[in-house]
Amino acid sequence: MGACKRFAENARKTGHLVAFYAFLWPQFRFRVPNITFDRQNTSKSTPPYRIAQHVERRLLSWVIASTAFLFIYIALNGMFGPPRPADLPADGPDGQGGDAVAAVDPDVPPAEDAADPDAADSEGDGDEPPRPSEASWQTLGSFDPESGYRMLVYLNSRGAGIERIELTERKDNGRLKYRRVDVLGGYAGYMALQNLPDQDGAVVHVIGPGTPVALAKSLQDGTADGLQPGDIITAMQDLPVVDYQSYEAALTEFKPDTKVTLSVERGSQTLQFEVTLTEHPLDLIRLSSRGGEDEIVGNLDRLSCLLTLSAVGKRELKETDRELPSLPTQHNEIWDVVDQPADIGAAQTASYRLPVSRQALRRMEAGAVDLIHRYTLQPESYLVEMEVGVENKSDEAQQLGYRLEGPNGITLEGWWYSNKISPNFGGAGARDVIYRTQSDGHVLWGTYPLIKEARDKTSGPAKLLFAPQDSEASRQLSYIGVDAQYFTVAYIPDGEQPFDQYKRAAATLVADVSALPKHKERAANTSFFLDSQTAEVAPGETLMHKVQMFAGPKQKELMAAHGLSDAIYYGWFSMIAKPLQELLHVLKKYVVQNYAVAIVLLTLMVRMLMFPLGRRAAVHAQKMQELAPELKKIGEKYKDDMEGRLKAQRELQQRAGFNPLSGCLPMFIQLPIFIGLYRCLSVDIELRQAALSPSLQWCSNLAAPDMLAYWGDWMWEYFSGRGTGWLGPYFNILPIVVMGLFLLQQKMFMPPATDEQTAMTQKVMSFMTIFMGFLFFRVPSGLCIYFITSSLWGIAERKLVKKTLPPKGEGDLALATSAGAADTSRNGDSGGSKSLGDRIRDRISNEPPPALPPAKRKRPNLKKKK
Repeated sequence: MGACKRFAENARKTGHLVAFYAFLWPQFRFRVPNITFDRQNTSKSTPPYRIAQHVERRLLSWVIASTAFLFIYIALNGMFGPPRPADLPADGPDGQGGDAVAAVDPDVPPAEDAADPDAADSEGDGDEPPRPSEASWQTLGSFDPESGYRMLVYLNSRGAGIERIELTERKDNGRLKYRRVDVLGGYAGYMALQNLPDQDGAVVHVIGPGTPVALAKSLQDGTADGLQPGDIITAMQDLPVVDYQSYEAALTEFKPDTKVTLSVERGSQTLQFEVTLTEHPLDLIRLSSRGGEDEIVGNLDRLSCLLTLSAVGKRELKETDRELPSLPTQHNEIWDVVDQPADIGAAQTASYRLPVSRQALRRMEAGAVDLIHRYTLQPESYLVEMEVGVENKSDEAQQLGYRLEGPNGITLEGWWYSNKISPNFGGAGARDVIYRTQSDGHVLWGTYPLIKEARDKTSGPAKLLFAPQDSEASRQLSYIGVDAQYFTVAYIPDGEQPFDQYKRAAATLVADVSALPKHKERAANTSFFLDSQTAEVAPGETLMHKVQMFAGPKQKELMAAHGLSDAIYYGWFSMIAKPLQELLHVLKKYVVQNYAVAIVLLTLMVRMLMFPLGRRAAVHAQKMQELAPELKKIGEKYKDDMEGRLKAQRELQQRAGFNPLSGCLPMFIQLPIFIGLYRCLSVDIELRQAALSPSLQWCSNLAAPDMLAYWGDWMWEYFSGRGTGWLGPYFNILPIVVMGLFLLQQKMFMPPATDEQTAMTQKVMSFMTIFMGFLFFRVPSGLCIYFITSSLWGIAERKLVKKTLPPKGEGDLALATSAGAADTSRNGDSGGSKSLGDRIRDRISNEPPPALPPAKRKRPNLKKKK
């Protein structure tokens, strides 16, 4: 049934394409001369088929046929290609394949502690420390703008990893400096909501300091303000909350700064709280299943910065394994919370310790060890300071080591429309692994090569970056991280010296590649891991290392201060993009206070500097219109002589002082500026979240399409899908305006067609303009503003320049055309008997006829003779 539905859907799409081309084809009126061959009468010669007259038509036929073939191929590939993998449940996949790592789903509480398979044997053992039965959440930082923190970090004791990082830095007006640009609804705060198995509602597990739910006003006397862990949310206003998915859906119905009432069950009481919603902060790190519209089937939920043993006793972790096989998993184990975060306003620290199973270690002939993971966050900082290590709790020295995983679940904002620039020919994904070593320099491993490597292997990491057998310079690591378009999360050393304590690094996929849709591979979840050098640790001593994790925007000064400048990459046009970026910043800061207006001013400055070239282009356009009749005569005269026709055309153009390529000069000069501005919009963090106007909800991000209206819920998936559609899930008005202005310019300034072939060419140009409008439907709105301003300037410039030009029929052009006519009348069909100098001297000896006034001039008859 699924194959039949897929066939019917694609057949419908293909039918629309065929109907479109069936409508379009007759509009071009192809006319091919009738060529017959009479076997009975061979004395009557068949008129020759003149290829030169129809080469333009054949080119047009090839363009249309190729485009139709491309569309039909895509549709047929959907019909007969392999079926899409079945959608996985929202809580994550039931299993994992290939290189997929173990999924961690904090939304579903485990039925029992998934730790030690030999727990029954260890019961009653005096040296086996007791373990916590339930996970807990801790926070570092605050959402409060007065706290001084730039981020809010959510930690989970199950695995002692980072579950979520929100950027909370504010602008001068109190608004979030970095918010979710794809979320228009309000935000109440992250609460790690979980569904309940036996009743409706979503249970709260954590309340972030300074979040709207932490400041919620109680509507009952005698009840403290703010929600608490353990509360069960049952309704928002009049909307019921049966699970956390319905809670997220209810939030989309309310805008920021709206006050909503939450109904909460606390024990046997039913309470109500008034919550003032805010903008949604940028969740720089999040679980894949909490991505909203950006949730990608196949990406797995996994905490970031997980720690595990890589060496103990005689056992050492292989690069193909995630954890030591003989030990219970440390990733899903509940760690002991040693230190709770301090008060808001000072450096906050959260410490975790995990005593590894003593029974399992004894079976491995190893002594007792504890894993230690400590996080510290300073105010006014984008750094999460980490201390990771292994403590030897036995009575003898041991060979110990650890594996530290990197961040994953980095923000996916705009992955379906953005154009991330890559130094590699293979292109970049939405999240790529970057690193720098002393021998290799800055290296980017894109998502697509990682997926290819993962599919080619049966086990192990997607890509090994360096190994113990490599040279020392190859293991001198300056940084390693996951890079998005405007943000980076990377490990950097604590000091100026590079890392030297790691012997192995590898890039990995936190995804099930077998379930990852082909058209969404760009959004695959990527990460990495580091294996420490194995060292001998004395009894009671600890193998401890410090690592700093930068999690912030790709702002030039900020990245340079942390040694991450190479992560900002402009590509081949950096020499143009960087000065344009600085000029835009100056205009915005000192002149207009708005990047959209700054782009308009930049465009006007460029066009004003190009005004002499624009005037020359207008002059040549008028000359082209006046030369059109003469060129037509030359074409008719030299129908069978291509060389003679080209020579006559060159002579006419030389006499008129006309260069056919000079009109293209303004376009070639604007092309680098256009590409440089495109690179600015794709790289510069300051242009992200810059609005056309603060009062407008649409066009609120110049680095993205304007998103006037959402049509993804009713438009065909073929056109509106994220990653699959040609147009995207939003209707954008600015590309339509750009396309309309281009067509208007063609209609206003294109010279009238002198024959059927010219008319055909003009129709092709109009068709290609419409087609380009579809291709550029998802370009950044800032680029559309540049095109609109440039087009309006061009129209005004041509109108103004036209008034300053000499009337038609006067000057050198009239002399050239009349000289050509006189030469033709004197020389007949053999008009090439005199040299160019002789013909000019003959014309100079005779006075030119007086020019007719414009009212008495006759336009060429364009009607076809019947």
